[in-house]
Amino acid sequence: MLIRRETPADVDAIRAVHSAAFATNHDSAGSDTDGSNGVPVEATLVDALRADEGWLPAYSLVATDSDGQVVGHVVATRALVGGEPVALGLGPLGVLPGWQRRGVGSALMHAVLGAADARDEPLVVLLGHPGYYPRFGFRPAVELGVTPPQPWGPQYFMARPMHAWRESIRGEFRYARPFDDL
Repeated sequence: MLIRRETPADVDAIRAVHSAAFATNHDSAGSDTDGSNGVPVEATLVDALRADEGWLPAYSLVATDSDGQVVGHVVATRALVGGEPVALGLGPLGVLPGWQRRGVGSALMHAVLGAADARDEPLVVLLGHPGYYPRFGFRPAVELGVTPPQPWGPQYFMARPMHAWRESIRGEFRYARPFDDL
């Protein structure tokens, strides 16, 4: 497996990864599709993020197999805390079902967090499963004084302070605009 930045040739494969990765979860829950023949919102969200001013190409990473096929994808986009551009909103992160539980998601997470830290990003925030993301240093964002833009349970709204994080980074979190349409 290789982790690298997304290229224009990867766009369709990235959409297919998120369609496959989130189809089972959403079909069983009976929700979270965009109305386009049951396509999970994650599959079209990345396209909308690419067109947004919050898009940061350095944080759109793919995992490829030995043949160069895209098997996973993660993205982080510019986000605000207290109205200031001092955070990244991470997600979606998706892995093809046949590649799940093989370390691809973990490798993508480590790569995007490493890139964020290397570029002096202070904070990475996500909405995710509290049983999975703490292993990467995430904890409830409210512990850092960062509040969710919606009434999400604090156990799901998590943040990871990076080396450039400062105690003064506090306030309401805001994802890139395409998240508002979810």
